[in-house]
Amino acid sequence: MSSSEGSTVTFRRVPAGVKPVAIERFARKLKSEVARGRSFDCLISGDAELRRLNRDFRGKDEPTDVLSFPSLVAQALPPAKVGQALPPANPRAPLGDIAISSVRARAQARQFGHSLETEIRILMLHGVLHLIGMDHAADSGRMARAEKRWRARLGLPTGLIERVQS
Repeated sequence: MSSSEGSTVTFRRVPAGVKPVAIERFARKLKSEVARGRSFDCLISGDAELRRLNRDFRGKDEPTDVLSFPSLVAQALPPAKVGQALPPANPRAPLGDIAISSVRARAQARQFGHSLETEIRILMLHGVLHLIGMDHAADSGRMARAEKRWRARLGLPTGLIERVQS
């Protein structure tokens, strides 16, 4: 999925109420600001595909809302801090791929009272933070703080980590 030319968004099927151009524009904004110019690609699909990916790559046979797959180059880099440029070793190497379940995103959007597009943006931000080396399961709140700052800057409501911690 990754390309060196720029971040792309692929929809298996465009969900009702979603403007692909708006999501693609948001992906470019994340590439520019959060990923400091490093590209990533995002697949927006359904629960069945996310379940298969989750099973095949994480050993968890269940659907999930978002998955991140760092490129081998990105995995070798030390984690970046919010606002800090990624190490200069290969600044053009793609970060990796993100997969988002539109089914989970729609349910979460309803649950938290915002649009499907907003939920896709929240999930995409979360995925990009993982791609740049953050891991909320093991970083003593560093990713949670970064996600909160980026959401405020990008005008997004409560994110994934805050929801789990509430």
